[in-house]
Amino acid sequence: MLKHNGMVLGIDASNIRAGGGLTHLVELLTVAEPEEHGFSKVVVWGGDETLRRLPERLWLIKDNLPELNQGLVRRACWQRFSLSRMAYAAGCSMLYIPGGSYACNFRPVVTMSQNLLPFEWRELRRYGWTLNTLKFLLLRCIQCHSFRRADGVIFLTEYAKRVVLKATGRMFGKTVIIPHGLNPRFKIEPIPTHLGRTYTEANPCRALYVSIVDQYKHQWHVAEAVNLLRAEGLPLVLDLVGPAYPPALARLQKVIERLDPEGRWVHYHGPVAYESLNSIYEHADIGVFASSCESISIILLETMAAGLPVACSNRGPMPEILGDAGLYFDPENPADIAGALKKYIFSPNLRQAKAQAGFEKAKKYTWRECADRTFSFLADVVRGGRS
Repeated sequence: MLKHNGMVLGIDASNIRAGGGLTHLVELLTVAEPEEHGFSKVVVWGGDETLRRLPERLWLIKDNLPELNQGLVRRACWQRFSLSRMAYAAGCSMLYIPGGSYACNFRPVVTMSQNLLPFEWRELRRYGWTLNTLKFLLLRCIQCHSFRRADGVIFLTEYAKRVVLKATGRMFGKTVIIPHGLNPRFKIEPIPTHLGRTYTEANPCRALYVSIVDQYKHQWHVAEAVNLLRAEGLPLVLDLVGPAYPPALARLQKVIERLDPEGRWVHYHGPVAYESLNSIYEHADIGVFASSCESISIILLETMAAGLPVACSNRGPMPEILGDAGLYFDPENPADIAGALKKYIFSPNLRQAKAQAGFEKAKKYTWRECADRTFSFLADVVRGGRS
């Protein structure tokens, strides 16, 4: 590939602090080869914890600023009043803002749509009249403005692009769809003997749902579904893994206390470090994903790659990602969730077929592919400006 020497990429990671956004940035910079696309140097501005997680690369400069370890208001002020000046001082050819929102005057700039929650009214209403709702409404306004002004916007799925465009109207910059990737350690070849085994009370089927406990994740409905199946005498255990939004966790705990007060079959394990998640998937029999709002789901991709048959929400981009490699349900209907799980429990052949199909489909999601396409798009925006 023809190399264009001398370009410097600035990355504003001031609002990248945890979750999928941090995973994306860490994995992207771990496998990226920016020199192949004409970037000789990448400068990242972020807080202590974010920069600590980033890899050590010869072309990567981590600029840790005290104000980026402070609250949202202080970080927003830095972006508005200092980012452009620092980008010019670093000799940046362009700015990349994966957090989605920006208020600086530097050009060109590429941003990314990673959080779909501010753009889906049905999901926002789950939070009621709370500060969280106001925060998401403000974020919707800011990101609409950011996306309209940007020289380039990266979307994660076709679904996410359609939803955002309904809110923003026409965008004047370039747009592209680049899905996230998967770390190879999550790829576990489906094992026919494991998938075909018979479940008993002594050795029950283990359903695993990895995700933050939040209003749109519906862990309580999954627990109700498992309870319905256990009432029929089916040996099924539910493992829930992930951090929690306190009001949603309180709702989940009330359901658990009502359905399984002795803690025999539903277990909330709390958060698990990203580096240890792959071992969690190894002990499961069925993967469950019941979210109703996503731009893309790295967790769904991980579950597919882990060789598990997937029972999945029929909302958002999930059918676009999983295709015919899983069984779908309405995430707010416990009976519907139970129906999907029941089909898997009674059919070893179905479990094997869906697990293999999901595993094969997950193979196309690699961080190297994501990094190559991202840096190619960034270079294209630098060279071509607005379309």
